[in-house]
Amino acid sequence: MTNNKSLRSLLESVAQGNVTPDVALETLKHLSYEPVGEFAKIDNHRSLRTGFPEVIWGPGKTPEQIAQIMEIMRQRNPVVMATRIEPDVYAALQPKVRGLHYYNFARICAICAPRSSEAIAPATIEPQCPGIIGILSAGTADLPVAEEAAVTAELSGFQVQRLWDVGVAGIHRLLNNRHVIESASVLIVVAGMEGALPSVVAGLADCPVIAVPTSIGYGASFGGLAPLLTMLNSCAAGVGVVNIDNGFGAAVLAGQILRTAAKLRLASSDS
Repeated sequence: MTNNKSLRSLLESVAQGNVTPDVALETLKHLSYEPVGEFAKIDNHRSLRTGFPEVIWGPGKTPEQIAQIMEIMRQRNPVVMATRIEPDVYAALQPKVRGLHYYNFARICAICAPRSSEAIAPATIEPQCPGIIGILSAGTADLPVAEEAAVTAELSGFQVQRLWDVGVAGIHRLLNNRHVIESASVLIVVAGMEGALPSVVAGLADCPVIAVPTSIGYGASFGGLAPLLTMLNSCAAGVGVVNIDNGFGAAVLAGQILRTAAKLRLASSDS
């Protein structure tokens, strides 16, 4: 924290009984940020406000900048993520950041608290909310976006069930795996080409469906615009759509749905 005077004043007010802990918590949600050199300002209290910590967007940053940001963030967060990290950027980051793990399909780098001081692999993140996020991909070429959603959700503390390559061109592959749809609390459906899969899934599901168009497809798919429009025009009810290739955003939205459901259940049990 750079605003030490404000933080100390707030803590002293709580200690003296002039400010309640609940009011202090609300105030902490909006305290200042932490600069990294002259190029970044880390929002350390984002998780208090939104439930999700800040995540590093990789493109446009140098490996040195990403490494410096991660080292600052690891001091305050059990999990630090950087998205859209290409293999050559990871190779440059690896010697700079201790304990860095790379999810190559998802193109995500992460630092996780290890299971022990001797552990090399990242810790398994225990689910923080009940419910399952089911993630479906239409084709193998959609896997980078689907895995970005899956890894983001897992690192954020949600249980994930994957089902890959079940596009509508071979609809029997989807129908033979109806149990994945039926067991999910929220579904993320990733598709390129014409983008029909989310509509089909939403016609079978009794939970929210988040559609993710991908830029996979021939020329007339216009880099993902065609599946985006198909998903926006879905005749199935209960489909929400995120931007093209935005697996990360889909995972955060799915997580917010599960967190909201958990809060409502808690409020209901308390009443």
